Amino acid sequence: MRAVTLAHEEDFDGWRDAARALVLAHVPPEGVTWSAGDSPGDLFGEEAVLPADAPAFSVPRPFVTLARAAICHRDPQRFSLLYTLLLRVRAQPRMLEDQADPLVRRIEGMAKEVRRDMHKMHAFVRFREVEEPDGGARYVAWFEPDNHIVRTNAGFFVRRFNTMRWSILTPEVSIHWDGERLTEGPGATQAEAPEGDPIEETWKTYYASIFNPARVKVKAMTKEMPKKYWKNMPETALVGKLIAGAQAREAEMVERSRTKVAAEVRQSGHDAAGAAERRLQPGGNALAAWQALLEEARGCTRCHLHKIGTQTVFGEGPVDAPLMFVGEQPGDQEDLAGRPFVGPAGQLFDKALEEAGIDRTRAYVTNAVKHFKHEMRGKRRLHQTPQTPEIQACRWWYEKERELIRPPITVALGATAVRQVFGRAMTISSLRGSAHQLDDGGEAWVTVHPSFILRVRDNREAEYARFVEDLARIGERVKALA
Repeated sequence: MRAVTLAHEEDFDGWRDAARALVLAHVPPEGVTWSAGDSPGDLFGEEAVLPADAPAFSVPRPFVTLARAAICHRDPQRFSLLYTLLLRVRAQPRMLEDQADPLVRRIEGMAKEVRRDMHKMHAFVRFREVEEPDGGARYVAWFEPDNHIVRTNAGFFVRRFNTMRWSILTPEVSIHWDGERLTEGPGATQAEAPEGDPIEETWKTYYASIFNPARVKVKAMTKEMPKKYWKNMPETALVGKLIAGAQAREAEMVERSRTKVAAEVRQSGHDAAGAAERRLQPGGNALAAWQALLEEARGCTRCHLHKIGTQTVFGEGPVDAPLMFVGEQPGDQEDLAGRPFVGPAGQLFDKALEEAGIDRTRAYVTNAVKHFKHEMRGKRRLHQTPQTPEIQACRWWYEKERELIRPPITVALGATAVRQVFGRAMTISSLRGSAHQLDDGGEAWVTVHPSFILRVRDNREAEYARFVEDLARIGERVKALA
């Protein structure tokens, strides 16, 4: 009998090395006992050791992907099941395509549960701010996963919150990020997690303001957000009350919609009815939600740029804007004024909008990064291009702006804006001149930032003319969708 003790419950690399040694030693599944971490193993079993000169062998990539997910499942038999599947896949490389096979179906089901649990962790972890001994801030969250996913899922939070110091506490294991290094600690209890912080009241106000009773589907909501997670999230304390009042609020919205449509029809005639219906916004809370978001953004410390910028430069414009422009970051004058696109690039932008027939007062204008990144050169503050962590730190604000504005068309001005809008680096030349579908159903268009035109030495007039052409095409598209 061979005994294998893995470092921890999610130790895929350890399982892979042990399984490879067992395969080469021709050990059958019933000849192996598996354990992980401090769990007891077979005291009389022989350890499975991979020989230094062991020959390599390969397996289909789908098996590796499946095994990486399934090994995180809570089923204590998963190590043995995966080893059994490995032996069968070596004999029949295409057996994973047989979805009727009981073993394949069982392991596929385990992997699906793990992926769903990882998604729940992405969605339902809520950080709360606590003060560190050095006076800095740490953000702490409590989460109770169904499977062994915390270590595997840590990379997502490192990438998403790279500039923050944070900890995620779970009953099995805790993970901690100090801005540079990820460390692991013992499991914790919910009593060790903070109960709340001042930001939560702002968040509750925002959540209540955007809550749309007309779209409430209680069964679907509880399926996607089981009640076990509710106690860890500040906004879910409001759900019961908001649902209770949903019917009355929905009736109020329907009546308000009818009144508004009737008024527009009386003023503009029957042909305006369809357009009026399309412009109606459910509820009257969007502006209040935006104001709450603005107040929260003014105190943003999500990245180091708040230490060098004068203030947060948030977006501005009507909350029912059909068009959203996303710039790169505020410049020197924007930083001082606290408003986007008011400096030289903003003046060129206004001129181009006018020539393209777009009314800026009907557009929402914001930036991918909300603080001015610069370096001092004598008395001058020289612009520096934002880096990936700074763009990612501001993504939360950008996403909340989109949730509120819900623009049919979004325009990315420049490379930094492209990265924010599409979630990855892409070239302007590959995207410019055509519409691109976004995950939320809106359209995205791409063009240069007006500051690029100011920097051009040759063919500036031609570049400006092309910029105006881009805006004019976008303006026509806005009219077509109205």
